[in-house]
Amino acid sequence: MKKIITSESVAAGHPDKVCDQISDAILDAYLREDPNAHVAVECMAAFDTLYISGEVASKIRIDYEKTARETIRKIGYDDPEFGFKYDEIGIIVKVHEQSADIDMGVSLKDDIGAGDQGIMYGYACNETEDFLPLPYDLSSKMMRRLDEIKKDYDCLGPDGKGEVSVEYEDGKPVRIAAIVLSNQHRDSAPLEDVRELLKKEVIDKVMPAELMKEDTEIYINPTGRFVIGGPFGDTGLTGRKIIVDTYGGAAPHGGGAFSGKYPSNVDRSAAYYLRYMAKNLVAAGFASSVTLQAGYCIGHPRPLSLNVTMTDAKVSEETALKALEENFDLSVRNIIEELDLRSASYSELAVYGHFGRAHSSFEQTDKAEALKKYL
Repeated sequence: MKKIITSESVAAGHPDKVCDQISDAILDAYLREDPNAHVAVECMAAFDTLYISGEVASKIRIDYEKTARETIRKIGYDDPEFGFKYDEIGIIVKVHEQSADIDMGVSLKDDIGAGDQGIMYGYACNETEDFLPLPYDLSSKMMRRLDEIKKDYDCLGPDGKGEVSVEYEDGKPVRIAAIVLSNQHRDSAPLEDVRELLKKEVIDKVMPAELMKEDTEIYINPTGRFVIGGPFGDTGLTGRKIIVDTYGGAAPHGGGAFSGKYPSNVDRSAAYYLRYMAKNLVAAGFASSVTLQAGYCIGHPRPLSLNVTMTDAKVSEETALKALEENFDLSVRNIIEELDLRSASYSELAVYGHFGRAHSSFEQTDKAEALKKYL
């Protein structure tokens, strides 16, 4: 059986990702000085203005405007030709104290309650060394490489996006069916030069040669001119690239965004822990892919449900659930403490996907050996 699966990713300068990175930079600034800060901050970037809004409960205050401008500068919006220049845009801040009603549910007397209700998913598969789906892994790496070369090629602007389609035969990747890569460029840069540069320095450097075939379709800046980009050309919002943040569509997503949310918000922390659990199951040999789902109720420290779905399973779902229950603790307090989520650098995770980074606590496979006894 043949099928084609497509995943996308975006560059750091994509307007939605600009907002994600600012939201997480604000969260990082709070947690560095106040590890118990409750932060839920979102941004909207439109034309020449950045809007910062949300709710915070903390013993400290931070300079929102300074944090945002420094983040925008690091992303690469430091040239007026590309718009949204970090030191020229207007910034409107509307952040208020967190609702006492919400805080009452989170700050329990002897525990930590979930910051919201919702369903969260975790996923892992054995397609790549990162335990991620191949189309998603390649699209993320393509965007990372794209941003890396921008320091060497002044003709390229901050905004960009890409897409990779992989053909599978009987569950195994056999070829890259199509690649789409678009990036902002200077008005003075000839389109054909930009296309040649992106093909040579990005696609050829990232894509596995054995999967590139004669009939692989490649589209580089397919609409042609891409001079107006970033928030100057398209409104950006925090949390609008949730599939880019997780598994590229290969696994379900509960709908809750990650960026700008502090650790007791299970949209983020439980999704991280479920990824940790799923990755250890696959590393232990339980299945070729594992999808986990948990449901939480606001104010309750533990999930209401946990279920597992496996592909090419070597054990029953009942055995897998028993292994999970005996080796992992999905309480909000444990997730925060075991994964050390109060000291994570969230702004680093806000682009190229939150998963697949070897240094992250939720990417470790330290429990795989213990899980093997259930096989």
